Parts: sequence; C-alpha cells; structure tokens
Amino acid sequence: MTIRAEIEEREKKYMSPYACLAANSKGRKRKEKECDLRTVFQRDRDRIIHSKAFRRLKHKTQVFISPIEDHFRTRLTHTLEVSQIGRTIARALRLNEDLAEAIALGHDLGHTPFGHSGEDVIDYILKTFYKSHFKHNEQSLRVVDFIEKDGKGLNLSHEVRDGIMYHPQKEKTFPETLEGRIIRLADHIAYINHDTEDSIRAGIIKKEDLPKAAMQVLGGNPLDTLVKNVIKNSIDSPELKMDKNVEGAMQELYSFLYNNVYLNPLAKSEEWKTDNLIKTLFRYYMDHPQALYDYDKNWNEHQLVQAVVDFIAGMTDRFAINKYEELFVPHEWRIK
Repeated sequence: MTIRAEIEEREKKYMSPYACLAANSKGRKRKEKECDLRTVFQRDRDRIIHSKAFRRLKHKTQVFISPIEDHFRTRLTHTLEVSQIGRTIARALRLNEDLAEAIALGHDLGHTPFGHSGEDVIDYILKTFYKSHFKHNEQSLRVVDFIEKDGKGLNLSHEVRDGIMYHPQKEKTFPETLEGRIIRLADHIAYINHDTEDSIRAGIIKKEDLPKAAMQVLGGNPLDTLVKNVIKNSIDSPELKMDKNVEGAMQELYSFLYNNVYLNPLAKSEEWKTDNLIKTLFRYYMDHPQALYDYDKNWNEHQLVQAVVDFIAGMTDRFAINKYEELFVPHEWRIK
C-alpha cells in the first residue's frame, strides 16, 4: 500500500461523514497517474504554492495600494490568513483540511494589481467596449486551468476548482463541498478582521469608531470569536452555522468597513491614478499586441482582448507602475 493510500484510509476512518474524502474526488480534467505520497488535494495545494501566480500575490494590493509600511496586508498575507482560518475550522469539524487549504491558497490567484479597484477598471473596460465582464474568481480559475505552466494549466481537481470559482460572498452559487464553503466564510472573516486592523494602523478609522453593539458581541478578539462560533454551531452538521447575534455583529462590522474604509476618500485617494494607469496600459497593448510576451499574429479580436486581460490582471502593483513609467513617462536624455 502506498503512503497516499494509507492517508486515504485514515481519512475514511477519522473524518466526518460530511467531509469530502480525497479518495472520492471527482478527479481532474486530464487524467494523471496518482502520486504515491500525496492525496489529490495535497498535490493541488503543492501545485498552487509552486505557481508563479501565487508568488506574485506578495506584491498585489489587499486594500491599501502598494503600501510601503511592512505591516500592512498584501494579497499574499490575506491568502495565508484565509488558509489558516480555513484549516482551523476544517480540522475542528473533522473535514478535509487539505482540500480547504488548497482552495484558500488558490482563491485569489486571478486578482488584479491594485485590488478591487483594478478589478473594477478591467470590468468597466470589458463591459463598455467588448460586451464582456471581469471577475477575479473567474480569472483565478482561468489561471489554474489555462495560464500557469506555459498555457497547460495546473490540472487541479474538480473540488478545488469549484471552491475557487464560488468563493466570493457575492456569488449566488455556493461551493459543492463543505470545505469550499468554509473558505467562502473564512475569506469574509479574514478581510473583516485584518482590514479593521490595517485601517486603524493607517489612521483611516479609530478603534473607538467601531460599532459598539457589534464589538460588544465580537469582543476584544473578533477573529477568535467568529472562528469559535462557527465551530461550535457546525459540529456534526452538513452545513456551516453561526449564532444569529454573532453573524449579525460580523455583518454590522463589515457594513461599517464598507462605508468608512472601502468608500473612504483618504483610503481611495490614489485609485483614480490606478484607473488611468490600467486604462492606458490596456489601450497600449490592444494597439501594440506584439509587445505581449505570447503574441500570436493569428489572434482574432476576442483572443487579443483575452490576452491583454490576462497580461494586465497578472501584473503586480509595482510591475504595472514600472511598465507605465517605461512606456509613458519621459526619460532624461543623456549624451552617451
């Protein structure tokens, strides 16, 4: 018996009847020989960690654009916090921790530079001129299916791909697995917690500004309160649950952040620049497709637009800024 098979047997004996067992995975789009050491979900996790898109997350905005101060979250640290929360909940509920971790690590691979403002700009361009749209979760799926590994994709399992696709709270469709639903909730919990901390650090809000009724419920450590409440209410259950007052407090805190941080003029003061930057880069690459790394002269318009979207969405904040400066900011002329 291989080590993988031994792990799969332990899962069958130990895990909750509501867990998604690795041995029961619906598999990959392209069949592959199984690994002797790792289950399908462990293998997916490793493929994501070793991907170029994952490494680039360290230089992509979470909320504050290109923060110089080291203690603000980036898209990578957000992803790691989602993973930690997801693993904790999955472990406590005897669900598949490996599956939850893989979904968490892959959920934001398609995020644009400059956070949601970058996502909104690309979406605006596509809706206005090309009868299309852009969502970061769909782009994350595109990254793992088509872009990574020189266009071959990572060939991830159905369950991880499903969790990536349906992780946003705005998606009406929920992930098929409880592990995917854990990450959907963990993502929400993570950014409510760390966006609160970062906004206080940045001076956007003060601790005493936080909604008092909500904070009275959530206490001094909202992250701990939320995670423990989910676990307490979801043990041996086919669904994730929270106490109504705790869930209500979480949503009240999110509404406060939305109105006082995400729409705050000071926090958003640089966004008009990113809007112009992305629009300018988009026009340039549409007019100069040969500047794209994988240019193909046989592309039709749809393929060209997709190539430009892939290229810009994959940029880090600093790469996008450097490209803009290289292309549009005059350089000093010097005698050689």
